[in-house]
Amino acid sequence: MQTEFIVPTTGPGLYEITREVTGWTTGSGLLTLFVRHTSCSLLVQENADPDVRRDLQGFLERIAPRADDPSMRWLRHTVEGPDDMPAHLRAALLPVSLSIPVAEGRPALGTWQGIYLVEHRDAPHRRRVAAHLSP
Repeated sequence: MQTEFIVPTTGPGLYEITREVTGWTTGSGLLTLFVRHTSCSLLVQENADPDVRRDLQGFLERIAPRADDPSMRWLRHTVEGPDDMPAHLRAALLPVSLSIPVAEGRPALGTWQGIYLVEHRDAPHRRRVAAHLSP
């Protein structure tokens, strides 16, 4: 069973897609999610306290600042804007696919876990996440 989720983003941050994914899953098996882009990622992360998402976003900005930050003068790929290459760096560090067991029609997530698309670019996008549920 396969589908695709479209996730609209408005800039950097974590966009929870747990509800959409859970609404699609049935039965039991292994759910694979894959984001079809090179400047965003997928994560399973805490969904109870919004400070976790803010702190994670702050961490990503510290380890891969925008290309116009003086510490990033070494970057060569800057033609697509100061957010582009840092987005690729962040996506290289975070997963672009997830595998989650599904039991009784629900992803087997922990109590405080959610599924997120992590947007690394400044501009709004419509991100495509491919989903496959195998028995």
